[in-house]
Amino acid sequence: MKLTELGWNPFFNQYFRQFRKQGLSPARIAKEHKLHYVVYCECGDLRAEVSGKFRYCTLLKSNFPKVGDWVIVTPRVKEGRATIHTLLPRKNSFSRKVPGENTEQQVVAANIDTAFIVSGLDGDFNLRRIERYLTLTWNSETRPVIVLNKTDICSEVEERIEKVESVAFGVPVHPISAKKNEGLQMLQKYLGKGKTVVLLGSSGVGKSTIINSLIGLERQSIRSVRETDSHGRHTTSDRELIILPAGGMIIDNPGMRELQMWVDGEDLGENFKDIEELAAHCRFRDCRHQGEPGCSVLEALEEGTLENKRFQSYLKLKRELYYLATRKDQKARLAEKEKWKKLSQWSKQMKKYQ
Repeated sequence: MKLTELGWNPFFNQYFRQFRKQGLSPARIAKEHKLHYVVYCECGDLRAEVSGKFRYCTLLKSNFPKVGDWVIVTPRVKEGRATIHTLLPRKNSFSRKVPGENTEQQVVAANIDTAFIVSGLDGDFNLRRIERYLTLTWNSETRPVIVLNKTDICSEVEERIEKVESVAFGVPVHPISAKKNEGLQMLQKYLGKGKTVVLLGSSGVGKSTIINSLIGLERQSIRSVRETDSHGRHTTSDRELIILPAGGMIIDNPGMRELQMWVDGEDLGENFKDIEELAAHCRFRDCRHQGEPGCSVLEALEEGTLENKRFQSYLKLKRELYYLATRKDQKARLAEKEKWKKLSQWSKQMKKYQ
């Protein structure tokens, strides 16, 4: 198995040079389950665990290996096992805030070339959810591609494509029917050798069916969705990097019930550039678009050139990012305070021995 076929490139090689002399090897995380891993390397696939030193020195969960990561290992080929010593820097990663109240990052997948944002054309179709996925994808420095699945059961395909294109400027939109194997040839151009695609979307949108169609066999289990709301139970329980027969790799993900923001700062990226461009022409630089005179955004709403639902989605995400940034700052301050508290205690203890 050649490393270049697994996505190895000069970006990762520059960080590996220091480890080559130590007789260590690079490997890519293919599967993760509670700190137990499967890795792909030149000698095949091995079961792996992080070293005790790695576990002790790594404080944040987001800094543990995730699917798509490149790691440095000691392979034990005869045993079919390997020990993970360190994590190479990520080229990029798709992250969300962990579900619940904790302000922590959850890395969904790492070192991605393209993100397939999959939406069903049945009752699952939701423009606001697509906007949310687009915001996270742009901020992860990953190229987004929107895949509208289940054309075989939708009578409004063209209308829904137009709706998606109105909120996804310049993003490719591909209508397909994975069940009938229609339109999938358009996805192949993103799946060349060494390229990595991640599948994103809620449960029931047909991610497993897409993978089965691309592979050409029933590899992923499939469950039916509820007719009332087009939602299904998770058929994928663990994230996995799957090598496709025609070349390229695809990362399958369990459907996400919660998709909370995790980005640096309060930038919505490319996703709302239409509103950002309007805001740049407001009379006041700090315009909140809530009734100020000379507001270009409110003018567009009144003229009907900006849809109110899209503007409300923009405001909601802006508020969410502001709240997240505040929580991050607060957590960082507490962590810094705790660090200096421990240093002070250590200093006092050392004085006793002087």
